[in-house]
Amino acid sequence: MTTTTTTTTTTASVHWHEIDSPVGRLLLTAGPDGAITSLSVPGQKGGRNVQDGWRHDAGPFRAAQEQLTAYFAGELTAFRLPLRAEGTAFRERVWAALDDVPYGATTTYGEIAARIGASRPAVRAVGGAIGANPLLILRPCHRVIGADGSLTGYAGGLDRKTRLLSLEGAPLTPPAPRRPTPR
Repeated sequence: MTTTTTTTTTTASVHWHEIDSPVGRLLLTAGPDGAITSLSVPGQKGGRNVQDGWRHDAGPFRAAQEQLTAYFAGELTAFRLPLRAEGTAFRERVWAALDDVPYGATTTYGEIAARIGASRPAVRAVGGAIGANPLLILRPCHRVIGADGSLTGYAGGLDRKTRLLSLEGAPLTPPAPRRPTPR
């Protein structure tokens, strides 16, 4: 089970490590308690970069590396890691809803909005929260698609989104248009 807590960390207490993956180099960060605070990819919109004062240490990331390796090998469908996301209460609700999207499935921004009890006009804000997800792959924002089935934006790039969905066996073609119901 993924657990999430919210706290603030200082630069000196950030641990980091990089690992190779089929979607490029992954930069992981964690707090002093070992909870993963981010997973970023090269060129990611809003992604993290190593900062002065961060501590390079592979130790806190052993379980994450093992699970990510198993995920990319098609052997793991759910991560069981301590995660700590830092965001507004709204963003945290959106991010928690992402955790409920099953491996190999997709959902829409509107469906996420409905899951958290947000109004239809809040779909844009939901999209913004999903785009700000600091835990790519671990918190599966790549499973969120447009209402028409299109592979809409992904902070890690649409090529990575496509590769992740393909790995999971998720449908990548838009659904057939719905026929109007007779009145």
